[in-house]
Amino acid sequence: VQLVESGGGLVQPGGSLRLSCAASGFTFSSYDMSWYRQAPGKERELVADISSVGGTNYADSMKGRFNISRDNAKNTVYLQMNSLKTEDTAVYYCNAKHRWYDFWGQGTQVIVSS
Repeated sequence: VQLVESGGGLVQPGGSLRLSCAASGFTFSSYDMSWYRQAPGKERELVADISSVGGTNYADSMKGRFNISRDNAKNTVYLQMNSLKTEDTAVYYCNAKHRWYDFWGQGTQVIVSS
């Protein structure tokens, strides 16, 4: 099982990034997929999730700025992040859940700074 995040980097406030998480080793379409983030000195928090049937949910501070989507044909989940703020700086992690299975990626760093 692998979840490989990509797309992180350094961006100025107000900018955009699109994160990708490529999955392998399990039946991607059956899993609920989520993005979490962890800022320095803070606990990991949910950013957004998308169910196996496409229903989405966002943390309040991300609503209207972030968009989660999935492509089951490519076994990939995306996180489009717009209007980025300095407080969005964190390591972003991909998560896959189905029944008692719970998989995590290694994370990708996002730094929002001028």
